[in-house]
Amino acid sequence: MATRARIGLRLADDSILSVYHHWDGYPKWLGVTLRNKFNTKEQVAELLDGGDISCCDSDTDWKLNKVDNHVQYYNDRGEKTEPRLDINENDFFLNGEEFAYIFENGNWTCYDLSYKYENYEPVSYIAEPVEIPTEVAV
Repeated sequence: MATRARIGLRLADDSILSVYHHWDGYPKWLGVTLRNKFNTKEQVAELLDGGDISCCDSDTDWKLNKVDNHVQYYNDRGEKTEPRLDINENDFFLNGEEFAYIFENGNWTCYDLSYKYENYEPVSYIAEPVEIPTEVAV
């Protein structure tokens, strides 16, 4: 089962450009991977430019062949996904993912998200900042 996350870049006008990330969205893996591999605004912007992501550090292709680690974008298998622009944090957080990451001022912040739902749609949330470990747990 997936641990879904949203990866965002805060822009100068306080809006957030983001993509969906499907696998291993918890801080002890995705948070560490983002901090270690995508730690400049330019790297984050390039990551988001590819659209929604299955895994940002996959060692298999879509046919499950072993390959060099790479970002596995849904667009690579023919889906049409684009980064999403939210005008504020409220819109960014209100999507139903378990975790959200925002890159700003050269740093990643991770939020653990919980929701109140009505008719299967999230209508409110609690976003608790959580620590990103320094390394992936073994």
